[in-house]
Amino acid sequence: MVLTPIQTLAKSVLAVLALALAAALPLAPGQAEAATAKKAKPVATAAKAKQKSAVRGSRKAGPRKKVRRVVRRAPSVGQLTGLHNTDDPLDLKSSVALVVDQQTDEVLFSKNPEAVLPIASITKLMTALVVVDAGLSLDEPLEVSQDDVRGTVGSRMRSQLRPGTRLSRGELMHLSLMSSENRAAHALGRTYPGGLGAFVRAMNRKAAELGMGDTRYVEPTGLSADNRSSATDLARLVKAASEHPVIRELSTTVEAVLPVGAKPRPVQFRNTNGLVRGGEWDISLQKTGFISAAGRCVVMQAELAGRQLIMVLLDSAGRYSRIGDAERLRRWLSEQTLLPMFGRKSAPMPEPVKPLPPLPAAVMAPGLTVPSLPVVPAVAPWTPPPAPAVPLIDPNKPWVQVPALPLAVDKPAVPAQPR
Repeated sequence: MVLTPIQTLAKSVLAVLALALAAALPLAPGQAEAATAKKAKPVATAAKAKQKSAVRGSRKAGPRKKVRRVVRRAPSVGQLTGLHNTDDPLDLKSSVALVVDQQTDEVLFSKNPEAVLPIASITKLMTALVVVDAGLSLDEPLEVSQDDVRGTVGSRMRSQLRPGTRLSRGELMHLSLMSSENRAAHALGRTYPGGLGAFVRAMNRKAAELGMGDTRYVEPTGLSADNRSSATDLARLVKAASEHPVIRELSTTVEAVLPVGAKPRPVQFRNTNGLVRGGEWDISLQKTGFISAAGRCVVMQAELAGRQLIMVLLDSAGRYSRIGDAERLRRWLSEQTLLPMFGRKSAPMPEPVKPLPPLPAAVMAPGLTVPSLPVVPAVAPWTPPPAPAVPLIDPNKPWVQVPALPLAVDKPAVPAQPR
């Protein structure tokens, strides 16, 4: 059908009127959302394209820099009480320090030794001591449960011991001392005869027996800031724990691999004390600890120049400062006269003294005496006789002659006897 020009014009006018009428009337809710999405789609597409272009530009320019998050921890109790303002000759970063000779109880270095502070995971040293003193079987299998997970909720350290893990009591104590595993320490206290409450009472009773009057425990892991003690008390704890070879061995192991999980798989655990892993120290017992209220802590029993020393460092400010403080103390002790000279790196070791030969059996037999030797009189030293005086010839009196000295007469030769 062929339209005339008038019909075509009329059709266009009707279309314009329809569009105007549609714009004037309100749209239904579904139609309005569709129209809005249709209009916003090009804008979103443009924003996405702009973002892709920026990413391509950054890739061409180089890798993006990672933003390092700065974690601000709450100040420790030592910082709040002003202990860090205490001066010491070594400029230690720890607010509390103590070095004691284990054999003589002589204090070689001291800084705020009576200050009572949170001790963090050093608590686990008392946990192990209570388990050993109770005589519990270290071969008995124990299982990590959800109670151990709930009891260590505040731990910043991610635990490798998942619920369902079955390890012996000795292996749990090993992880508690070496790797400071909180769930392991909690399981040791939970499985104690009488439960966790009886275990905490045993910890405080043991502290009283050792004369630790400034010490108090509320749980076996050290996550609570209410576990508190002083450096003097902790030196007594280290001395008592060092009497048990199993605690010395388990606390100084460098690393261990144990099966972990309901479906056991091997997991490697490492010692939390860098001085043990370094191998330059002769450490026979150690334990580290850290929570925000306690700062970085460490206690050790180490041998320096033949002397067994107990070293306590509490409330250290930096991550590696407790290790640096221990090195400063070792150098200072080596330079002092408190240790033997041959303990210094710059001085040679003395040669061993050879023992005297034993006396003959006849001399050592009972009833026999050694005959006395005759006394030899002292002899005067020999002196040459004085030379005879020889008169001089006077040139003014040449007629005076010097008497001739007698000539030595040879003895007659003895004739050889015929054979």
